[in-house]
Amino acid sequence: MSLPASRRPQKMALLVAQQIVTDIQTRGAGPGDRLPPEKQMLEEYQIGRGTLRESLRFLELQGLISLKPGPGGGPIVERPNGTGLATSLTLLLQLENAPYRDVVEARETIEPAMARYAASRITDEELAALKESVDRMSEHIKDEEIFAETNHEFHEVIAKASGNSLFTHMIDALTGILDGTTMGIEYPEHRRKHVVEAHRRIYEALASRDAAAASNTMLEHIEEYSKYISRKYPDTIMEPISWE
Repeated sequence: MSLPASRRPQKMALLVAQQIVTDIQTRGAGPGDRLPPEKQMLEEYQIGRGTLRESLRFLELQGLISLKPGPGGGPIVERPNGTGLATSLTLLLQLENAPYRDVVEARETIEPAMARYAASRITDEELAALKESVDRMSEHIKDEEIFAETNHEFHEVIAKASGNSLFTHMIDALTGILDGTTMGIEYPEHRRKHVVEAHRRIYEALASRDAAAASNTMLEHIEEYSKYISRKYPDTIMEPISWE
């Protein structure tokens, strides 16, 4: 498939990458599926080997494909996550010397809206996943690793339950930037208990399909988190964001 002549003045490798993404969608390819062999792609897009490889490297950086070396290897379709978005945002914020506080404030705006939408759209399966997350965090309150894992899962489920794909990717990216372990933030057991109770209240509001309560309880939760790190780690929250 040749690219329209009217578009050739643009960066060819980027145009080819865009066409490959369109073709992946058209063919219904999913994670684990292989793209056509290099020879076939060269003929299909009527480009040189260097341009094709540049296009594939670009898609690999975006997390859309992985490039497997050796016999039987080649480009394989992957499911992108928030890592690429988090990296791009981190670099932009670092160049502006933006502090971690900016990400916290963004969550205070985004997550209550996310919970409000989720109240009317969440499925029974997602509610069950939230309850399981709360119960697991409560049962393993002394385990910091499980706490961090279930905390992330809880917010991720609500983002997906909002029915808005942008929320899902934004929360994945923001929590990736605001990784407490990277920032050196610790959560003692009494603080973890507060988080469990906050999650339980949010779950109950969502289970009741109460949009206002879901939004308010989420806002209270994020504001309490903001107050905690501002009080305990005032220097950290004002540090410029850096790509680490």
